[in-house]
Amino acid sequence: MPYLALLFIALASYTDIAHAAEQEKVFAEQTWGVGALFRNAEIPFDTEADNVSSFVPMMFYQGETFFMRGIEGGAHLYKNQDWQVNAMGRMRFFDIPAEYQNAVQGDTVDLGLQARRHFSENSFLDIELFSDLKGNPYANLTKHWYFQHNSWEFMPQISARYKSASFNSRYFALEDLTNEKIGAGVEFNAKVETRFHLASNFYLLGSVGATALDNNAYKANAVEQRWQSEVYLGFAVFNDISKPKKTQLSNHGYLRVAHGWATPSNLGEILRGNTVKDEYNNQLTSIFYGLPLTDELFSLPLDIYLTPGFIWHWNSEVQSSEQEYVLGIKAYYTIHWPLRWRLGVAEGLSYVSDVTYIERSEMEEKGYRPSELMNYLDFSLDINLGDLFRVNALKDTWLGYSIHHRSAIFESASQFGRIKGGSNYNSVYIQFDF
Repeated sequence: MPYLALLFIALASYTDIAHAAEQEKVFAEQTWGVGALFRNAEIPFDTEADNVSSFVPMMFYQGETFFMRGIEGGAHLYKNQDWQVNAMGRMRFFDIPAEYQNAVQGDTVDLGLQARRHFSENSFLDIELFSDLKGNPYANLTKHWYFQHNSWEFMPQISARYKSASFNSRYFALEDLTNEKIGAGVEFNAKVETRFHLASNFYLLGSVGATALDNNAYKANAVEQRWQSEVYLGFAVFNDISKPKKTQLSNHGYLRVAHGWATPSNLGEILRGNTVKDEYNNQLTSIFYGLPLTDELFSLPLDIYLTPGFIWHWNSEVQSSEQEYVLGIKAYYTIHWPLRWRLGVAEGLSYVSDVTYIERSEMEEKGYRPSELMNYLDFSLDINLGDLFRVNALKDTWLGYSIHHRSAIFESASQFGRIKGGSNYNSVYIQFDF
């Protein structure tokens, strides 16, 4: 079978890494976080609904090269004490009434470049050039500040955005619906983000902001009001700012290779052991890397990882082969009786090159337009093979079962297409720590 070739390559790669390492790699605690926020924004258009809400999962990570900052992420192309140049992607919300969001799916990820100039430890300026995925450009100039008082952190900012005529026409004149074209313009925004350290790793998050539209956007036939407000409120877990970061963690990196089988059963049915086999036997093969972030959360021995993954969905009589890309944060809890076994759960984002049959058929049955971008969950149970067979050479090898789950959080998330449903795969995996 072709997926065995991919499994062999993954195992060979792991063997090369293991033999090349002269000593066990030591990982330090990373800057990271994961949270969930509710977003509420005013709708600037002439509609019956005045505002729209969405549930927004967020991930945070700051590495030497790569970073995630809630709804944005990217890579440092250049970095010194005063300057950064970053390649970035950022989620942008298109605020229309909730009942139209599945059909329109206007929320998108914009791509661009950012130059960041640090004036001090608590003040910096961003100069950005971005475009949506259809090539409509815009530019941002944003000044940021940072203040901390006891358990409170405040991050105010002011910004100006130059929007091209094509961007303004698409997102404010709604050119695709109205055929109206408008000119370019500059809008202004002010926002204050705040973070409160409640206890240990637990934080409360919030922000409030307002945008003043430019004259061309405001005078578009579809627009009703010049000002648009936006509010976020939620919670997250981060590094405990009252403690220094650990210089050496007890957990190590890992490589996980899995093979899974699709099921039309929902997540609740699977967890109850009531799984139905997919009649077309659709399958996937995945490979995940685990980067240790910390080995403790809320004073509990929880191993936390940043875990990017690549998934190959095999072709069948109802679908072509498709690719899936995942970025998540995974937690493991190890139980040491009667031997080592672990419970794991991951939260993240999943993007597929084309929606799979098992997911598309459910969406069509429910009357939804599918979305390539979805929320990702992973639930796992594994056992240490070294303990099971009493072989020291296998002490860093685990055999497990996992559920590969994509969904849109019960119609609560506009960025995932305001969908209820998704897809599930039962999988078996082998995982190597190194």
